[in-house]
Amino acid sequence: MANPDWDKGLSQPDAQLRMTWIDLDSARELFYPDCDEQTVAAAFDRLRPQSVYPFTAPFPLPEFPAVSCTSIVCTDDRLLNPEWQRRIARDIGADVVELPGSHSPLLSRPEALAEVLLRLAEK
Repeated sequence: MANPDWDKGLSQPDAQLRMTWIDLDSARELFYPDCDEQTVAAAFDRLRPQSVYPFTAPFPLPEFPAVSCTSIVCTDDRLLNPEWQRRIARDIGADVVELPGSHSPLLSRPEALAEVLLRLAEK
C-alpha cells in the first residue's frame, strides 16, 4: 500500500502518538516530487503533527455505506501505490479517475484537479 520508506522523514511518536515531518527531502520525495522548490518549502512548513492512532484503530463500520464515490488516483504517486489505490477503489465500487503526477495534485496540477472535481460535482 505505502512506500516502504514512508516513515523515514518522520519524528518518533510523542505521548499522544503524533508524528511530525522533520525531513524536507523525504517529504519532497514522497509528496511533492513534481512541485517547484518554493511550493515544496511552503507545503512542508504547513505540515502538522498527525496521530498514528487512526492506523491502529479497528474500522468502526461493519461495511462501507452504499453511496457512489470516486477515487482520484495520481499515476506517479510515490507515497501510496497507484495499483493498490485502483484495486481498493474497485473493491468498494468506486469510480476511478486518473491524473498524471504525484501525491499532491492540489499543488502540482491544481487546474487539472479542479476540472475533475467540478466535473464530478456536476454528476
